[in-house]
Amino acid sequence: MLLGNVRASLTRDDAQLAMQLIGRASRLALEEAEDALRERGVDALLDDPRLLEGLLDAPSRLGMRASWPLFCYVIVRQALTRAGEGDRALADYVAAIVLHFGARGRATRIADHDDQDYDTLAALLEAVDDHDGRRSFFVRQHLGNYALWLSGLFPDRIEQRRWRRGGPDLEYYEEMGRRGFQLAADHRLAQEHGLDVLFREAAARFAVLRIALNEMSDSVFFPTLHTPERLMRQVKDEWRWRLS
Repeated sequence: MLLGNVRASLTRDDAQLAMQLIGRASRLALEEAEDALRERGVDALLDDPRLLEGLLDAPSRLGMRASWPLFCYVIVRQALTRAGEGDRALADYVAAIVLHFGARGRATRIADHDDQDYDTLAALLEAVDDHDGRRSFFVRQHLGNYALWLSGLFPDRIEQRRWRRGGPDLEYYEEMGRRGFQLAADHRLAQEHGLDVLFREAAARFAVLRIALNEMSDSVFFPTLHTPERLMRQVKDEWRWRLS
């Protein structure tokens, strides 16, 4: 079961590096970062825009020392914050998806030790009522996770397939993702593990999460790609955001 525990896995070394990245400009900035950590905790550093700038500042090379959990949490948290989503629990969970699905083969499996691959959302939807209650829960959760992973990080691939091959659009992925998280929230295991509220929020805010991840993907992971499909998607999402 995928849990939103990236933030809790951060170490003292992660906090020290965050402080150095925020305070790299001056002695005063470093002292302010030290005070923020002491008085308000590590979240004050993780939410500081200067931390993301430091992580992405290639010439300084300091950000290259960042752990993958620190990098994932910060870019996701700050992307969601820019999109108006301030829930740290949601940011932690989405960061866990980005972190774990980046491992080879994990994105198409419902659990680390499950041998069956699901390469489409439709196949996952067909399996949500598996007779094994535990597996049914994993499938439902994975339906939401996988839809967000694909539509959040690879929207250009989805749009290109739609325009060239008649594939499903981003709205299809949003609907399937919302459905997966809602089905997961309704499962008894979600309530037993205290995940039902988180999944309901993920379902309700799926479009916001997707758009935030799109912005992150466009600017951090695929910054040099410029296509008509990307431009049309960005314009459409901008209007959608203004009208929401």
